Amino acid sequence: MSRSHTVRWVLLLAAIAALGYLGWQRFHGENHAVQANAQPRAPARVAVPVKIAPVEKADFPVYLTGLGTVQGFNTVLVRTRVDGQINRIAFQEGQLVKEGDTLVEIDSRPFQAALDQAKAKKAQDQANLANANLDLQRSTRLGEFATRQQTDTQRALVAQLTAQVAGDDAAIANAQTQLDYATVKAPFSGIAGIRQVDVGNIVNAATQTGIVTIAQIEPIAVIFTAPEDQLPDIKAALAAGSPKTIALSTDGKRVLSTGKLSLINNQVDTSSGTVRLKAVFDNKDHTLWPGQSVSTRLLVATLKDATVVPDDAVQHGPDGLYAYTVNKENKAELRKIKVTRSIDGRSVVDEGLAPGEQVVSAGQFKVQPGTLVTTSAASSDQAQAKVTGE
Repeated sequence: MSRSHTVRWVLLLAAIAALGYLGWQRFHGENHAVQANAQPRAPARVAVPVKIAPVEKADFPVYLTGLGTVQGFNTVLVRTRVDGQINRIAFQEGQLVKEGDTLVEIDSRPFQAALDQAKAKKAQDQANLANANLDLQRSTRLGEFATRQQTDTQRALVAQLTAQVAGDDAAIANAQTQLDYATVKAPFSGIAGIRQVDVGNIVNAATQTGIVTIAQIEPIAVIFTAPEDQLPDIKAALAAGSPKTIALSTDGKRVLSTGKLSLINNQVDTSSGTVRLKAVFDNKDHTLWPGQSVSTRLLVATLKDATVVPDDAVQHGPDGLYAYTVNKENKAELRKIKVTRSIDGRSVVDEGLAPGEQVVSAGQFKVQPGTLVTTSAASSDQAQAKVTGE
């Protein structure tokens, strides 16, 4: 056999071996893939963790919210009613003064002198009157020995002196009043503001500048507004009693005091379409302060046995409001609902939910209708989650 013939046989055998290897490799790979695909896969069912809350039947208070300003129940700028020099300041700025407490003492010597003078004049006129009465008695006893003219003249003198004594009494009362005005007293109990005069200053009744401002804070008032379309509800609540009014911090998060509505203003502000209201608070703890801005809530009605859910359970969608409920199989169900009122984290649902059902209050962003959920009570952070599957 020639050498070229041998080379051909070697190449042929090598080609046959290579083709056999490739065929075996392809067959083995397809068989492995078929076996892998033939193995069954267990479906993955992952429960979504959510918090739930019960749909409750409860009385629901209906409040009107607004903004208001605290005002002193009474506020006065204390002024002097007489002229003179201030000898003493008897109060401290910011002090709680009581009705009748002395605030300022003005130099009283001129007023005391005027009072003494009036009293002396009265004593003089009383002496003249006594003498005139004696002369009248003598003229009367003389009878026909005294002329009628003398008697009438003496009687007129007695009447004149009697009138002078009465005038002296009035002068004494006026002088006493001026003397009393020299001591300036608090007209009612309240908080004294910043003093506007000092000891040694001359004050007079004609000036507009006062001595100090006093604001009564027990009780205290809050003036706030409400839309005019709410006026019928407010009038009905006021006719039934004194509606509860709550004063809160401006952010609405902290209750400051609770009082009662006392009156509705006698006209509606046509420029804003609102009506002014006044509520009165006992304010024993001085939480409210004149000039303070507050948020207000006025109780106008109470809905009996309303269907109530947490605000967090109410979701907004393109077709309106909805909420997710959890059925006995721990699957989520979508319910379209109608909400009429909402306050303090609770909403009243008129349609779509029934008391006793459970609604999802947190974790809705991962939930769809039919989703298996893991539930925990929204009211307790320590509640343990419970997983239920088919």
